[in-house]
Amino acid sequence: MKKKKSIRGSGTHHPPINTNLRAIFEHTPLLPLRTQLTHSTMASLPRPSKQSSSSDHRLNYQSTSLRYNQEIKAALEVKTVVPMPSSSGGGDGVATDRDGVFLTWKDLWVTVSDGKKGSKSILQGLTGYARPGELLAIMGPSGCGKSTLLDTLAGRLGSSARQTGDILINGHKQSLAYGTSAYVTQDDTLITTLTVKEAVYYSAQLQLPDSMTRAEKKERAEMIIREMGLQDAMNTRIGGWGSKGISGGQKRRVSICIEILTHPKLLFLDEPTSGLDSAASFYVMSRIARLDHKVENTRTVIASIHQPSGEVFQLFDSLCLLSAGKVVYFGPASQANEFFASNGFPCPTLQNPSDHFLKTINKDFETDLEQGLEDAITAEVAINTLTKAYKSSDNYQQVKRLVTEICEKDCGTLEERSHSSFLTQCLVLTRRSFVNMYRDLGYYWLRVAIYVSLSLGLATLFYNLGSDNDSIQARGSLLMFIASFLTFMTIGGFPSFVEDMKVFERERLNGHYGATAFVIGNTFSALPYLLLISVIPGAITYFLPGLHKGYEHFIYFVSVLFACMMLVESLMMTVASIVPNFLMGIITGAGIQGFMVLGGGFFRLPKDLPQPFWKYPMYYIAFHKYAYQGMFKNEFEGLTFLSNQAGGPPTIPGENILRDRWQVEMGVSKWVDLAILLGMVVLYRILFLVIIKTKEKIKPIITAIASGPPKQTTQIMEIPLTTPLHGDQSLV
Repeated sequence: MKKKKSIRGSGTHHPPINTNLRAIFEHTPLLPLRTQLTHSTMASLPRPSKQSSSSDHRLNYQSTSLRYNQEIKAALEVKTVVPMPSSSGGGDGVATDRDGVFLTWKDLWVTVSDGKKGSKSILQGLTGYARPGELLAIMGPSGCGKSTLLDTLAGRLGSSARQTGDILINGHKQSLAYGTSAYVTQDDTLITTLTVKEAVYYSAQLQLPDSMTRAEKKERAEMIIREMGLQDAMNTRIGGWGSKGISGGQKRRVSICIEILTHPKLLFLDEPTSGLDSAASFYVMSRIARLDHKVENTRTVIASIHQPSGEVFQLFDSLCLLSAGKVVYFGPASQANEFFASNGFPCPTLQNPSDHFLKTINKDFETDLEQGLEDAITAEVAINTLTKAYKSSDNYQQVKRLVTEICEKDCGTLEERSHSSFLTQCLVLTRRSFVNMYRDLGYYWLRVAIYVSLSLGLATLFYNLGSDNDSIQARGSLLMFIASFLTFMTIGGFPSFVEDMKVFERERLNGHYGATAFVIGNTFSALPYLLLISVIPGAITYFLPGLHKGYEHFIYFVSVLFACMMLVESLMMTVASIVPNFLMGIITGAGIQGFMVLGGGFFRLPKDLPQPFWKYPMYYIAFHKYAYQGMFKNEFEGLTFLSNQAGGPPTIPGENILRDRWQVEMGVSKWVDLAILLGMVVLYRILFLVIIKTKEKIKPIITAIASGPPKQTTQIMEIPLTTPLHGDQSLV
């Protein structure tokens, strides 16, 4: 193993640490016994004050020595020697778990359309590599291209960007097969109602093949949880808005657990320490550092990170330092300090090296950098100096040589791993979604309470309507309110729909399951709750006002209400897939339903509707038309009401009221209206499925039309943003 150089720090020597290090590692054959720590590697460690007593000195050194021993042993005890690729590639041309993945990129450019100004280069001629058993950190100030580089390497480049250059996997142009790579996003998009164990176990059932038993999948999930140090939080809910749960660092580790269940050889992490304090950041990164050195499953880990602490920086094997899309330094992280110092930018004593690097190359604030006593240069000059120095350095030549060597070797192609069956995915998603809906009070239970309260209000307002002439209008008003406003309140679940869509997008892009399985699971898990919402409020608003007696009429009434609830929920799920914003989505859904209510044929009777737009097509595409007519037929057919017309018949048949007063289409059975409503439910669900499967494919077309003729570019990676990270494993 390469001996790491110490970071310039306090200059305080710790002889006891060297002795203890030899004792720790003397039986480890993969580590040199000549390991010696000559300077403090803790940038934040202060010098002992002159006023301190000798006993304080000894206590300080002993506690520091113990802390060093624990942290260094934890970080290095799993280190292995990184092998260079062999020409055999595993013998049969397929890379095995022990072989790992070599990722190289050469002369990589990424440009994005900048409106009328033309195109803007985000990445400019980058060359580098990532090897198994190493943690490559991509660092740089905000806007330097860290996330763009990570997304480009992972095949997640946005549709508005254009990529040129070579990206090779094990020396080949090949797609990332399922189970060979994973991507951990910056935001921890998790189902907050599940416990840590449940979240990981459900993901294990979705990702791991059916050839594994449930016990084996459970064992794999628990092993991964212990590997990430979450065994004490296994039965704690993840938590979110309004509910306590695990900490931010633990959530980040749960996200990592979910993505490494398949033992991927290539792991991408976008800002894994974002939003975490220094202690949580170090714990998360130390666990990640252990992953890449596991002997039984060597991983290649690439992480973009903004501003690591001194302790976190020591965990990096390689460093890619970017500024304004250009490489300032690429090579061993332990040699970065020496590179800056040799080019006139030494790291001050007791300062975190990563802070010094970012301060030197950050031109956002154009802070002058002190150089000597009188000289001062701008960040722009410092960036140009370091960039030129790197291009002319031996380190850059070594990077090009290693990239060439890796590309020339046949390291084997990536073999796609088995996936759970479509039926298994549907069952697991249904069960997981049902549990989430049951535990999330805002998903259905709050709506149940509001529906019951509102139904009691309606029942008392329209209590015991009777059969006189005045009850005709009262019955029609009651049925209209039920079909319109009770279903309208379904938009209250929109925030939960948006959270479901976020989880789905993350899991779909990582190849956990497909869109069809998600839609089926979401649909079947919601059925019991929608039926509950339909039956309880329906019974209150049906029997207390004294609507048409008979259980057949009540079942039809509840069926129409259930179909309307299901239909509006399908509509809101469709809106959530297009407008992933709480406020805009609720406004959009409310606006659509508002137009449908107006054109449903109650506030203006069908014959009085203006034909342009309101009669054709709004009257026929609004589900309220079929709900009104079905409920009115169910209520008035077979009943008679007292007449208030002088000299007329004493009673009025319900059929006459339907035809003359409500202008209901009497030639169509009420069951046809119900069938049309159920057909619209299926249609909206299919529309929802089509949108989530094609919206990313439509975006490039719309962008190309808006920006004019496309430029000649070369798209090397075979996995665009529109498909999951692991390729299209029949994501039906």
